[in-house]
Amino acid sequence: MNSHTPPTAPTPLAFTMGDPCGIGPEIIAKLYRDGHVAPGCVVVGDVAVMRRVTQVVGGFVALAQIDHPRQVAQVPPHCMPVLQVKGLSADLMLAPWGQVSPSAGDAAAKSVGQAVAWALQGEVSGIVTAPIHKEAFAAAGVAWPGHTEFLQQLAAGDGPVAPVRMMLVNESLRTVLVTAHLSLHQAIEAITFDVVLQTIRMAHECLVRFGVPAPRIAVAGLNPHAGEGGLLGDEEIHIIGPAVAAARAQGLQVAGPLAPDTVFMRARHAPDHPGEFDVVVAMTHDHALIPIKYLGLAHGVNVTLGLPFVRTSPDHGTAFELAGTGKADASSLRAAMRTALALIDHAASGVLEAASSLRAR
Repeated sequence: MNSHTPPTAPTPLAFTMGDPCGIGPEIIAKLYRDGHVAPGCVVVGDVAVMRRVTQVVGGFVALAQIDHPRQVAQVPPHCMPVLQVKGLSADLMLAPWGQVSPSAGDAAAKSVGQAVAWALQGEVSGIVTAPIHKEAFAAAGVAWPGHTEFLQQLAAGDGPVAPVRMMLVNESLRTVLVTAHLSLHQAIEAITFDVVLQTIRMAHECLVRFGVPAPRIAVAGLNPHAGEGGLLGDEEIHIIGPAVAAARAQGLQVAGPLAPDTVFMRARHAPDHPGEFDVVVAMTHDHALIPIKYLGLAHGVNVTLGLPFVRTSPDHGTAFELAGTGKADASSLRAAMRTALALIDHAASGVLEAASSLRAR
């Protein structure tokens, strides 16, 4: 290489602004205000929305509109670069804080769509999504119930839809969901041998990506006390247990099915008491999220497994009751940014090679 060739700027990490009527834009602005944003990050959204919240959070937050992720390198330090999304509603700024708005739901969806397009082109290294509001999505005509399913479809494009999973992470616990945004009745019907085994494998791969070479995986049962040998349900006998056995046969360190009311206590890491497991695979949304959220939302992070790019988000919603007040806590968004950067760093260093070998089995 020519010694006079300037170094290539790192590919930026993208924040999507989330629902403009919620706290998403505000907590992004707080990270910039407090100097907590890693170099080379960019906001994908609406310039006017982001300028409005800089006035809400106080302090001084400089803002620069750019047209392409590559221009991030030209933005001065401590300045928030905003990639203006095209085609947003003309009345977006009339949407009141703390209320469901079709124009806000449309803006949030289009921001995610633009960020995904750039991620698939390699123009951004990953995506950290600020919270969207499911009712606003529906009001805007977005057919998907949440971020996870929407990202899954966007990533697929015109090709086959790849399986994805939600993984929730905080300082002391990790859990991966077999089923997510379904009614409880639908979730139970969706739990099959193939889906459970696939989830175990995806959890293993992600932990390798986190730098855990031999993850210890606990699989929670579906029924009380993991079915009590069939007395309280037989999914553990006919579905979950066989999937655990198949995962062990593939060389994974897996225990279960274990009682869902105690497995999280066994897996929780504390300074004076390391957990027995590195991750818990849980069958349903609430089994997985209640223990994570009980431990506190400030540092919880949602990681989407199965996408062709890194995506994280804070483990909370739009908090309409706080929108526009300047009181929203940005800690979870900061944790989501740090998690995304760690995953990107591990991927770049080749840690994923060990995980990808599983797909060939």
